[in-house]
Amino acid sequence: MEERDDYKFLKLRDAIACLNQRVNLVGVVLELGLPKKSKGTDFFISLKIADESYSDPGISVNFFAESVEKLPVVASPGDIILLSHVVMKTHEREVYAFFNKKFSSFALYEGISGGDFIPYQVSARFRTRELDKKFIADLRKWLTGFQLNTDPNDFQFLREIKEGQRLSLICKILHIREVAEKEWIIFVWDGTDAPSKKIQTKMTDEMDNPLPLQLEKEPLPRDILCTFPSVGSVLTVVLREGNKNLGLGFLKTGMWLNFLNIICEVHAGLWRGVLMPFTKLRYVPKEDRYVLGCQSCYEERLSEKWGRMPWSCFPSPSTVTEVEHDRVPLVTLRDILTYPEVTAKFKCVTRVVAAFPCEAENFLSPVGTYRVRLTIEDPTARVHAFLYAEDGEMFFDGRPSTCVLKRRMNKLLGLNEDDDSKGTEYTDRDPPWVFCCLKSYYLNESDVWGSRRYRIFDTKLVG
Repeated sequence: MEERDDYKFLKLRDAIACLNQRVNLVGVVLELGLPKKSKGTDFFISLKIADESYSDPGISVNFFAESVEKLPVVASPGDIILLSHVVMKTHEREVYAFFNKKFSSFALYEGISGGDFIPYQVSARFRTRELDKKFIADLRKWLTGFQLNTDPNDFQFLREIKEGQRLSLICKILHIREVAEKEWIIFVWDGTDAPSKKIQTKMTDEMDNPLPLQLEKEPLPRDILCTFPSVGSVLTVVLREGNKNLGLGFLKTGMWLNFLNIICEVHAGLWRGVLMPFTKLRYVPKEDRYVLGCQSCYEERLSEKWGRMPWSCFPSPSTVTEVEHDRVPLVTLRDILTYPEVTAKFKCVTRVVAAFPCEAENFLSPVGTYRVRLTIEDPTARVHAFLYAEDGEMFFDGRPSTCVLKRRMNKLLGLNEDDDSKGTEYTDRDPPWVFCCLKSYYLNESDVWGSRRYRIFDTKLVG
């Protein structure tokens, strides 16, 4: 009798009626939480599985083990798990399966992309059987036409994120960077522009503590950046402090994921996503309607004349600046960073979020030459752009009085035009979106890409 029970796998729909009984289940891993310490000495992880009988909402499976290594390590959401002798339980009217480390066992198999029936992880006591192949093959076949119940009202685009709230984002993983052992930064994207945020700094901080160009310690290598889409914000996602040793090795570049209950923060005016202990990661097929909609909107945006304009500045940028080259198409800062030639000229729409020096009276060098470093950003990047010599003369319309220069720069930087704080006080600045022309150049012939810089030209600050 015991042998026959080992071969009896229940449909999930039938298993929910078997409270307090040991059952065998097979399902697709739709959702997984982050492994974490339990209140005792064990480690814990929760998975949500589904099959053709019960795909929405699926059934949670709770695992406890003496170490993280003994928990199921799902290679990718959408993979298949076989479970033997798990116990069906209920908590607050929700039925779930409990994996008892004393007598339960599991095996993990590749999902729709799998070409064999060899598990890539098995627990102690699990016995593979010839009949398992049929269950796995049936689920892979079912997955080919599977669609999530992706009601648009249940999710937020990056353009809709808010600081400090629990959000549900569906994004594509563009890159995964391991910055230390089992410590990752994930770069995700959905084709939309994250909201621009106010800059909260002292202007005088730009000398000793300048605004960062990115939140991670080192910028991404150019070859990685060149794989990113031209438009749309890329959100960096990190693991909350204290959970960094519980890795994210299952994530893969190119996959789409639903980040459930992710928190977004703002640091130095830049967005960052944080995976919390309560965050869940949910499988999203590449053929999902929501995913196809994101990709379609991105392609449509690329084809439009104003598609590279930041969404935050519609219907049009501020008139604080004027530029020549009216018929030149707009590009994003990411377009500029990834342009295949070192030296080139561009037109874009950006915000000026910082200036150094911050005092208008110091814009000219002792020999009377303009040299100012501006920090500019759009939804795709933040860079330094320099005003130098004749380009500065054009930008500032010659050499106006310090009073006029200061008033115009205040407006450009999002300060009150009459602000006279000399940049020594913390302020909330919301710089306007403005047109500007940039040209790239290099400082070192032996390292043209490493020494590449940007200057503003053919742009006038009219205030």
